[in-house]
Amino acid sequence: MTIELDVPAMPVERQRLLDPPMAYYHLREEQPITRIRFPSGRIGWLVTRFEEGSQVFSDPRMSAARPRHDVPPEDGVDPYSNETAEAADPTFVLMDEPDHSAYRRLLSGRFTPKAVQTRLQPYIDRIVTEHLDTIEALGANGEPVDLIEHLALPIPCLVICELLGVPYSDRDKFHHATETMMDTSRPRAERDQGAHWLRDYITGLVADKRADPTSEGLLADLIRSSQEEGSILTDDDLISIGVLLLFAGHDTTMAMIGLSTLTLLTHPEARQNLVEHPEKVGPAVEELLRYLTIVQFGLGRTAKEDLEIGGQQIAKGDLVVVAMPAANRDPRVFDNPDQPDFDRKITRHLAFGYGVHQCLGQNVARAELKTILPQLFTRFPGLRLATPLEQVEMDTYGTNYGVRKLLATW
Repeated sequence: MTIELDVPAMPVERQRLLDPPMAYYHLREEQPITRIRFPSGRIGWLVTRFEEGSQVFSDPRMSAARPRHDVPPEDGVDPYSNETAEAADPTFVLMDEPDHSAYRRLLSGRFTPKAVQTRLQPYIDRIVTEHLDTIEALGANGEPVDLIEHLALPIPCLVICELLGVPYSDRDKFHHATETMMDTSRPRAERDQGAHWLRDYITGLVADKRADPTSEGLLADLIRSSQEEGSILTDDDLISIGVLLLFAGHDTTMAMIGLSTLTLLTHPEARQNLVEHPEKVGPAVEELLRYLTIVQFGLGRTAKEDLEIGGQQIAKGDLVVVAMPAANRDPRVFDNPDQPDFDRKITRHLAFGYGVHQCLGQNVARAELKTILPQLFTRFPGLRLATPLEQVEMDTYGTNYGVRKLLATW
């Protein structure tokens, strides 16, 4: 085995809060598919251009079963090996066809635009209004209000609880477990504690819902489906799917709401455009998704056979990671990509991935963003940061890049 000692580390340092690491700009132009040492210590390929990234996500020769590349080195893992390690979340997101689609079909009906509009939008409208009322009361005397604590975190938590049928009173516990599990700066033993807590919690919830035939929510529906003849769902499937939806359904959207709010607070022309033209909220959300792209360490695939991507030879078993924040700023696809432009005509972006594994919950996230952002800045036209921009506390270690605390006043 050849040991590659001179392989550079994956860029992670951000010079500007809302931009990807500057090293991506050089790689995208000079080495768009390059050998990289990932945070896990494993060596693979990093893709920084849009079209090549799209190919990685859509090529059936690339497997969704892949090792974790975004966590610190782990004992007993050979960073030079190309073998796919067992991943932490053995759900359908790590499956290839036809297994992936068989599981995804069980869930997809709850996540269509029509289903979200019918089942969730009235609830989202109500809780957003309630939380804006709370924010107004908290800041009535000019005191700064943390928009993460009082808006970006509770709204996605409430929505995923409503969707799954999870008691909202458990919010703080499962959010803490999620933060622990996804914080790549922590030792593996600590991250595992968060993962084990979530799994134990969902295991108990599945048992409670199975014992109550009147139980509601997606998890209860899946339990009833698992009892039908010919069902492919096992108890392990139910628990794994529940864990995945619970942590992914609130952490990702929380990060996106926080970053979007910070962007609008620091880009007054884009903010004014949205307030004066609320009909642009759909394109504005798509542009923010492209511009911000919260999955800061990218998403990986494993080559199932030798293949070529963008003129680069990839060997069977190689790990290939798409740097989505870099790909979504590719000037070959997007004019002036480093500026948010709500008049941009976007046909597609990679913020939710691409291909058959594109994020299942993307329409829920869109609904929350399209509801929160125009109402927040219409309700509080004088909203501004209560601290200097450089003092805004960012989450640079989580799987998703986001804002930890966002103090604002008006």
